[in-house]
Amino acid sequence: MSASTTLAPEWLLPPADANALAESVWPASAQRDEHGVLSIAGVPVSQLQRDFGTPLYIVDEGEVRANARRTLAAFRAAAEPHGVQARVYYAGKAFLCAEVVRWVTEEGLAVDVCTGGELAVALAAGADPARLGFHGNNKSVDEIENAVGVGIGSIVIDSWAELDRLTGIVQRGTATQAVLVRVNSGVHAETHDFLATAHEDQKFGFTLDEAPGVVARIRATAGLDFVGLHCHIGSQIFGTSGFEESAARIVALHAQLSAGGEIPVLNLGGGFGIAYTSVDDPTPIESLASGIVDAVARECARHGIPMPNLAFEPGRAIVGRAGVTLYEVGTTKAVDVDGGAQRLYVSVDGGMSDNARPALYGADFSARIASRRSDDEPVLVRVVGKHCESGDIVVDAEYLPGDITPGDLLAVPATGAYCFSLASTYNYVPRPPVIAVRDGAARTIVRGITVRDLLSFDAGLDAAPAQPGSDQTNEGAG
Repeated sequence: MSASTTLAPEWLLPPADANALAESVWPASAQRDEHGVLSIAGVPVSQLQRDFGTPLYIVDEGEVRANARRTLAAFRAAAEPHGVQARVYYAGKAFLCAEVVRWVTEEGLAVDVCTGGELAVALAAGADPARLGFHGNNKSVDEIENAVGVGIGSIVIDSWAELDRLTGIVQRGTATQAVLVRVNSGVHAETHDFLATAHEDQKFGFTLDEAPGVVARIRATAGLDFVGLHCHIGSQIFGTSGFEESAARIVALHAQLSAGGEIPVLNLGGGFGIAYTSVDDPTPIESLASGIVDAVARECARHGIPMPNLAFEPGRAIVGRAGVTLYEVGTTKAVDVDGGAQRLYVSVDGGMSDNARPALYGADFSARIASRRSDDEPVLVRVVGKHCESGDIVVDAEYLPGDITPGDLLAVPATGAYCFSLASTYNYVPRPPVIAVRDGAARTIVRGITVRDLLSFDAGLDAAPAQPGSDQTNEGAG
């Protein structure tokens, strides 16, 4: 074992081929040509760099649509034997733009939004308001008024204050608004603390003990229609055990509340994990669906109540694997580390501004040289960005060919979820455009933010002359 190997995390082993693409991590359409150039949905990354520059978010439209169809089919198939229906909402927070709204709704999904801005995008893209659900822990009066006014399908109540706001709004009108109550089941998902959302000490929802009082007030309020409970235990979760335990607790509450009237819906949220590295082993969506739905059926039978219709809210599972971020290598630097080990730092032209997940959650990602094939021995690298932060890490640990050099294109897979959504312009680094690829063609679906755009936001420059270089970079052609 080399000294550098000891720096690698236990799960990361030197690959037999540092050019190989792990099937579970990359879009199904990803492949290399005879020269090693990566293509996605039939579009070579060399062409994408030439047409759109780097860094660049690439989204495989076909993969998004296929994941949406597969997920909906899995939950419908799981629900059908129990005589109930399953609705799947796409969790827009994962990645939302007009085209993604159109893709998922055309494939039969509803859409979950959690801010007025996300609601505006969904409506502007043509989504049916009746097939939208509105989340959020601090919905403003204006946001709630707008949602009710457009006829939104459901609002998830998250606090007493929000219930007060909604009550005042519906009592001024004539329409009846369907609502769910978000409940914390107390199940602690096996994920990063910031991604676990069902424990008691956090900002979302009501406790199991509070929920009956909330529901009683909703039922006593003219203009509100209590249609169900909602629970979400976290994100990037593998296996069904957490979902099954949460379902047991929520169904017990559902049974208690059913004495006061019919409750047609139980929404168990999302959070289904994907593979970011070759060792990640996410549960197939079909197994997740059958495991969760069957658990609800067992609990309903145990309590002697009819099984409600079910709803789920996957986001990452729909778009995560469909996304790849493309960078150009700017510098490489070998750094000696304690114990005689050496780590190769590979700096790219993006960083934490286009992928904040490693800095926020310690998230692991993979990477491959995308512009050529190399037969050099793999070495341990850390892929870093160009920002003025030592924590500006894109890929904490990966094995890449030792001859990686400035000018190489580097591709990071599984970036379709929560990368664009969390993007910033830190250090005045432009935000990359989003390019959709399908059947050998590429097009811009979200324009990038350029330095010129950033300068235009600065009110102190309103009367100033244009600055040299202010039109760089990544305008996003096409």
